[in-house]
Amino acid sequence: MTTDSTIETFDVVVVGGGPSGATAAHDLARKGRKVLLLDKAGRIKPCGGAIPPRLMRDFDIPEHLLAARATSARMIAPSNRQVDMPIEGGFVGMVDRDVFDEWLRTRAAASGAVRRTGTFERIERDFDDAAIVLYQPKDGGPPGRVRARMVIGADGARSQLARQTIKGGDNVHCVFAYHEIIRAPQNTAGFDGQRCDVFYQGELSPDFYAWIFPHGDTASVGVGSANKGFSLRGAIKTLRRSAALEGCETLRHEGAPIPLKPLKRWDNGRDIVLAGDAAGVVAPASGEGIYYAMVGGRVAADAVEAALVTGDARALGLARKAFMKTHGQVFWVLGIMQHFWYRSDKRRERFVKMCADPDVQRLTWQAYMNKELVRADPAAHAKIFFKDLGHLIGLSPT
Repeated sequence: MTTDSTIETFDVVVVGGGPSGATAAHDLARKGRKVLLLDKAGRIKPCGGAIPPRLMRDFDIPEHLLAARATSARMIAPSNRQVDMPIEGGFVGMVDRDVFDEWLRTRAAASGAVRRTGTFERIERDFDDAAIVLYQPKDGGPPGRVRARMVIGADGARSQLARQTIKGGDNVHCVFAYHEIIRAPQNTAGFDGQRCDVFYQGELSPDFYAWIFPHGDTASVGVGSANKGFSLRGAIKTLRRSAALEGCETLRHEGAPIPLKPLKRWDNGRDIVLAGDAAGVVAPASGEGIYYAMVGGRVAADAVEAALVTGDARALGLARKAFMKTHGQVFWVLGIMQHFWYRSDKRRERFVKMCADPDVQRLTWQAYMNKELVRADPAAHAKIFFKDLGHLIGLSPT
């Protein structure tokens, strides 16, 4: 416990400057709050970099941040059967995380947030029980200490803030992701700069998938798996060889855990709330995280603002309630999909075959673009349900 009454004080300290933390800092600074955005610089999350048009609308993202626009996806089965899924009337935006994340942090600073580079260490308590955030500056100077009325933990999967302060925050189920950013090939058969390739093959991932996503002059070649004994680097080597990408220059590579299930509790009931990967809001089955991270940052900022205005810490619980009310059903459906379809190559084969169905493609892309389940076509949903059931129990031929 400290009794230093001269310590610098902020309304909100946001720990972590990825899409979630930068969004929360931006929103709160625009509301006139004194905000510190504390980010550990130099780390780029392994990520395919896909964002839907709705993200660009909801969060005012300019077109120039898109490295590419994907207008189709190709699903590749264990047998190498390929199913193309064109996007009618839309696209998947592709962003480079180093550029995209820094733009978000810069925008937060332009809105009034104070930016500092350092590594979060722990929370202490002041004489009046207020949070004291301790961090180690990047320049190696003396430890930093600031006082916060509220703290938002957006420091990623395996969040140190969550582990220290939130019940259950040390128990996060993760997929481990690894990708290599390569120079995009110019004349390689099979590579399309406007198509996302997704590989559902046990050789490349025993429980998730591998990908090749275009990024303009570069491409992301990646894989995820929760199997700790599985060689992610070996899988990427195999994928690059089979896709004739061995000779492409590797510009950088990253690896990190990615959570696939929202935590049951996001706040400590007093002055700390989680957002983004720290709260576990990466979509099962797809691994999509940028949109949900930014939504998580926004609902955390809204909950913190409500708590500051009312003085009632129970308002922090509104962050998880708001997120799950809108997206909980989607996460539930995607979780079931991953559980059933990613368990064996036989099921993956059936899953890819099912992706050829026009109803599946149409509803899949509508749900992706709008980030919600499509309810306007119950007949199509019924058709998909029975086709899905037939594939699952083996009544549909492969």
